[in-house]
Amino acid sequence: MHDANLNSDNLNNKVDISALPFSQACENNKKPILEVLESKLQGFNHVLEIGSGTGQHSVYFAPNLPYLKWQTSDVISNHRHIHAWHSAYPAPKLSLPLAFDLAQDSVPVSSHLDNNDIAKPYDVIFTANTLHIISWALVKRLFALAGDALPVDGKLIVYGPFNEHGNYTSEGNQRFDAMLRAGNPDSGIRDKEDVVSLANAHHLQLSKTYAMPANNQLLVFHKR
Repeated sequence: MHDANLNSDNLNNKVDISALPFSQACENNKKPILEVLESKLQGFNHVLEIGSGTGQHSVYFAPNLPYLKWQTSDVISNHRHIHAWHSAYPAPKLSLPLAFDLAQDSVPVSSHLDNNDIAKPYDVIFTANTLHIISWALVKRLFALAGDALPVDGKLIVYGPFNEHGNYTSEGNQRFDAMLRAGNPDSGIRDKEDVVSLANAHHLQLSKTYAMPANNQLLVFHKR
């Protein structure tokens, strides 16, 4: 069931939320994530969101971070969902999704131009609830692409559940992991230490870990 509280965040109450694709997880975590983004992204310019899903995060973050351009991206099959949310809740610096498939594509080219009309790199890459869905091979590709695409001092921000020292952080996460692996053996909650090691291999250093609701975490990496 869709949560009526979605309309309490300066969204247009005339929109029929029930007609839009909906993720309860996005609704539950958007405020805590925004609090971190507000504190960590001052002075940054252009965010690439990888795996925008329904598009709910983008329509909430973009108007609340008006100094940033927010570029959504996902596989083509999810674009109709993102378009629906963007149509319902447009924002001045919110961009429609770019086609991006981790299995085969490079990071999309930024539309942010310098004074010579040359595309500048994204200085932030954000992804939420992706690492436990995709295979470990694609997790490695994501970090490799982010490490290559981000400029020095750029940020990679990752949200989701993580194990600590090989252990689940809650019984709920253990059950969730079993469900994921039953559906796709290549998916599953990742060990944070493995993710940090992978990031380091691509010049991305963990600068801060934030505890999030429902035993999730927000990891903030910066490009060395």
